[in-house]
Amino acid sequence: MSRMHLDHLSYAAGPEGMAETTQRISARLGERFVDGGVHPRFGTTNMILPLTGGRYLEVVEVLDHPASDKAPFGQATRALSQSGGGWLGWVVRVDDIGAHAARLGRTATDGNRHRPDGTQLRWRQFGTSNLRTDPQLPVLIQWTVPSDLHPSSGASGDLALTTIDLAGDGAAVDEWLGGNTARMLGDVDVVWADASGDGGRRGVRAASFRTPGGVVRI
Repeated sequence: MSRMHLDHLSYAAGPEGMAETTQRISARLGERFVDGGVHPRFGTTNMILPLTGGRYLEVVEVLDHPASDKAPFGQATRALSQSGGGWLGWVVRVDDIGAHAARLGRTATDGNRHRPDGTQLRWRQFGTSNLRTDPQLPVLIQWTVPSDLHPSSGASGDLALTTIDLAGDGAAVDEWLGGNTARMLGDVDVVWADASGDGGRRGVRAASFRTPGGVVRI
């Protein structure tokens, strides 16, 4: 089975909009987000904060575009933003998405993002429908661009993801990941929370980051 790596976390902008949401998070983490560009297939746009370890944090917002009403990622982003915003989901990078799709009976689809500088990032993915139905399960992604174009490129080295608080069933997540959860997370700890709180919603409840000023939990 292919290698796995925790790739990024997604955070839906609140009703105040992406600019204010990213400013609030930036103030706590001590670094500014950069404009990540538009996901034309999803009807969303994002801002990116590179982290150490080949990871990044994205804040996403829906656009006034028909795709946001049709694509699962756009639907999930809109729903969470309208309810106040917050942690949308987590994404795991693999190097053979076809093998994982076959194992789980899923079909991988194409994704792309147009950066402001004209660069187009491309990948294959599946699992975005989980963001609404069972967000404890991560989206799986295989990037099809050179490593120097990965959104984690340019990380300052001062910010690192250390812990994820997940509400849900660890056994179900491990089954989704083919038994690779512990090995895939590597230097990131998972704190399993009771899913009965927060209206019973499963998924990412919080994330902690190591910063020059200490650990920050968002």
